[in-house]
Amino acid sequence: MKNSNALRQEKSAIEQISVVPKTILPESDTNFNISKLKENELISSQFNNLYYRILILSAAFLCGFGYSLDATLRSTYTGYATNSYGEHSLLSTIQVINAVVSVGSQIIFSRLSDYFGRLELLLVAIIFYATGTIVQSQAYTVSIYAAGAVFYHCGYVGVSLLLTLIMSDFSTLKWRIFYQYASYWPYIIIPWVSGNIITAANPEKEWSWDIAMWSFIFPLSALPLFSLLIYTRYKSMRTPEWKALKKEEQSNKKKSKSNGFFKRAMFLFRKLDVIGIILITVSIGCILVPLTLASGVSQRWRSSNIIGSLVLGGVLCIVFMFWETMFAKNSLLPYKLLRDRGVWAPLGVAFLNYFTFYIACDYLYPVLLVSMNESSTSATRILKLPDFVAATASPIYSLLVAKSRRLKLFVIAGCAEWMLCMGLFYYYRGGSESQGGIIAASVVMGLSGLLCSNSVIVLLQAMSTHERMAVMTGIYYTFSQVGAAVGASISGAVWTQTMPSKLSELLGNDTLAAEAYASPYTFIREYSWGTVERCAVVKAYKSVQKIMMMIGLTCTIPLLAFALFMRDPELIDKAVHESFTEDGLVESKDEVNIASRIQAIFKGIRNHEKVESEC
Repeated sequence: MKNSNALRQEKSAIEQISVVPKTILPESDTNFNISKLKENELISSQFNNLYYRILILSAAFLCGFGYSLDATLRSTYTGYATNSYGEHSLLSTIQVINAVVSVGSQIIFSRLSDYFGRLELLLVAIIFYATGTIVQSQAYTVSIYAAGAVFYHCGYVGVSLLLTLIMSDFSTLKWRIFYQYASYWPYIIIPWVSGNIITAANPEKEWSWDIAMWSFIFPLSALPLFSLLIYTRYKSMRTPEWKALKKEEQSNKKKSKSNGFFKRAMFLFRKLDVIGIILITVSIGCILVPLTLASGVSQRWRSSNIIGSLVLGGVLCIVFMFWETMFAKNSLLPYKLLRDRGVWAPLGVAFLNYFTFYIACDYLYPVLLVSMNESSTSATRILKLPDFVAATASPIYSLLVAKSRRLKLFVIAGCAEWMLCMGLFYYYRGGSESQGGIIAASVVMGLSGLLCSNSVIVLLQAMSTHERMAVMTGIYYTFSQVGAAVGASISGAVWTQTMPSKLSELLGNDTLAAEAYASPYTFIREYSWGTVERCAVVKAYKSVQKIMMMIGLTCTIPLLAFALFMRDPELIDKAVHESFTEDGLVESKDEVNIASRIQAIFKGIRNHEKVESEC
């Protein structure tokens, strides 16, 4: 028999976990979401003391170090893999496939994390990660390598998304930027060691083993975080609140047993909006991948495969919009949320931020090697310099955000810096004299990424309830990856449509132009810096880069416009705000609306001119 104190504690715990806002979630979601969300809250309550906070930050740092170093190295190894297949121009195709896979997988991971739990989904993501790594390492054709990239990138985005959600669960809005950047701090180290690792790894010959080793290195780096979450769950299971929660969960299960397995499976099918995920993923893939495959040969654009894929993608896109507005029970893009500028404006920033990044950096590594005569070590360091700048400045930025408790002005400053960055990339496009300009552009890019990326995530989380935090974070990642896919496909389309003809024109030799296009890393070994052939290739690279940088520079204008329309909720010292609208968004108090202020300024100027004309 339980004593009276224990009974009182359990009764109090039941009352505490039963307080659930009715307007936040649809009735069908409540029974399935609330239990896991309450579990997350109980687990996060174990991190109240400084000791556990240091442990979770350290574990996130180690996990981030593992997948960030791997991503840095693998982006280079992918270039050597496609070079070994004689298909280097398909580098952007791999990037597009990765981004398309991310669109579907991020939605699935974010929605299922509230149903099955963060820990369980983290394990699934690690399994996908290791499986994809093994497949890529053993690939002997570009198609098999791309198939491995599907599994790897599904696991990669799952791990990064879940780590963001875990750190969000364990932090208040005021300090959320600081916690989320813990997994990003490894970039203080990575840019300076990755170049040496690549040089020592000899990826031109050993890229297969260089990739394969990460199938066991990364799971080991994630082990401390996994172990810490298991331990804190064990501690939470001993609390009266957890026992009361499980009692309520058991009673709900008894009530829902009559539904049966099939009906529960159908509920998950509707909750994930599987049809919507398939439609958006396939439509994006059908539209974007052919842009990077058609190459610069007009006959390939006339082929039935390319035309059929583009038409199918367009039709599926229309079907997707019709499905989401008319039939979807749990829409991937809820209209009630998207109609508020506190949601659509940050999502616009997310899309264009990643779009511009991939326009600028998709082919930056071969440009540095071929067009600027950089070594593989220095090229890798320059490529990761933005990450180093962002990681180094992130603690200071986090303190500024915690002090000001606002983010909008920081995001606007970051978007303005993107303009400066793309201007520098446009001016310094090639030649050995461009090194200083490229380094300056990379530093500015790092600062703009620091002010834009995670800040937008926190803004969206501050706008929503805890129950919708994972969904909002997933929508952010979806828009960012669609932006990445579009950016990678456009850069790939520009590259494949213009580079072959430009090389042929400047080299005057179709055979040599084909070699320089298909295997540029092999070409630069045979034709050293300063030779006539190398100078011709440099001119071709500069010409193509001019087109891509102009596209990126143009897109920074709407990027800044979206930032001006964002809301600016206060970052309070709690996990979420307490008052929300019926749609589940935070109630907006009087805030600084820069767009309205600009409108008022012009209105004042017109009124002043009108008064003067009357006088």
